[in-house]
Amino acid sequence: MCWLSDVAMARHAAHTSRPREKHPTWSEPPPSATTNFFGANGVKVRNGAVWVSNIDRGTILRTLLTGKGTAGRPQIKASGLDSVDDFAFTGRGDQLLAALNIPSKVVLITPGGPARTVLDENDGLRNTTSVAVAVDKDTVYVNSGALTTGGDANLLTAHLGRR
Repeated sequence: MCWLSDVAMARHAAHTSRPREKHPTWSEPPPSATTNFFGANGVKVRNGAVWVSNIDRGTILRTLLTGKGTAGRPQIKASGLDSVDDFAFTGRGDQLLAALNIPSKVVLITPGGPARTVLDENDGLRNTTSVAVAVDKDTVYVNSGALTTGGDANLLTAHLGRR
């Protein structure tokens, strides 16, 4: 579930201890609902749509913004992503990199194609929690939380090879 927020006025509607009528929802489940653990997790706004990763369902959703700021119908843009925690757009259309937490991987997702592993434990990843693509559209930062694997958390730097 996604809640409506007004950051400029310092009002927020994501506090779940209050009655629901005080917190208007922006997008109802499914497909953003939790099944066991976290549910909706990573969020990006891009080209008139809100993109959300769902760690429980292993999906990345795209929901168009309407002219009134309300949610359109969610579309599943990627699925089968074991514990997808966060994602970042590469700068090539809707192509993205997704951080998969439990398998400690980063996968490249190109629309219409299968997810392809581009970084994993052999590269030093341990419970991958987030990924970001720098302004140069080449440098990638990947955070490993080492939440369940033990050891030290780290920040890995990689390149997309566009230089």
